Amino acid sequence: MSQSTESTTESNPFTKPGFILAAALVVALIAAALVIFLLPKGQDNTHAASTPAESGSPATSSPSASAMAGKSVCGLPGSKETALGAAPKSKWELLGSMAVPTDPSTAGPGTVGTDGLRSCFAQSPTGALYATANIWAASFNGYARQVYLKLAADSPTRDKAVQAIQEGKDVGGTSPKVQFAGFIIHSYTPTAAVVEVAFKSADGGYGAISTSLLWEGGDWKLDMPAAGGGAVRQIRDLSSFIPWAGV
Repeated sequence: MSQSTESTTESNPFTKPGFILAAALVVALIAAALVIFLLPKGQDNTHAASTPAESGSPATSSPSASAMAGKSVCGLPGSKETALGAAPKSKWELLGSMAVPTDPSTAGPGTVGTDGLRSCFAQSPTGALYATANIWAASFNGYARQVYLKLAADSPTRDKAVQAIQEGKDVGGTSPKVQFAGFIIHSYTPTAAVVEVAFKSADGGYGAISTSLLWEGGDWKLDMPAAGGGAVRQIRDLSSFIPWAGV
């Protein structure tokens, strides 16, 4: 018998206040994602937040294809591929406590700022995957503000996030210790992608986050859903994902 949301929350250490990032006005990016991390190994909860198609997916997003067109801002090569049938051969390095993929001359990040934030990913399925992984790792490891300010696509939700930052509201916090474990590319075009990444916690539990990306200004940017619209779910295993991990 499945547990109620309330009882699951009480038993799940990742849903306790110390693990939830404080972004009260714009919970979609960080707090909504962390609410699902993670049921104890062996348990399951099939309740999920709305899908990207219901909460501002690339298919219905406002920016037109022409507005988002443009070559890579740092000169990375594009690709005519539209899918990934297998995990790319990735080199991994640590971003905070998480292993992230890196291929600066092909997939990205082509730019690492003086503050350590990684950006500029190739206009390709692999580039979109690498962008997604680096965005979430940055968010979980002290770069939430920079993600809002520099790696989010133009939208009313981003505007609220920027306003919150300007007003001095906290958009960071303590993150759970998780690592990437797999991915699915649900859809891909040169101007929009939906990438779902799976995470594994230190105790062996699994969770997944579906992320919408837009090609904007020569890079992949996070298409932030409206508050409460983050597509997050708990999963039992990686059977529906392409395994992909750095540790």
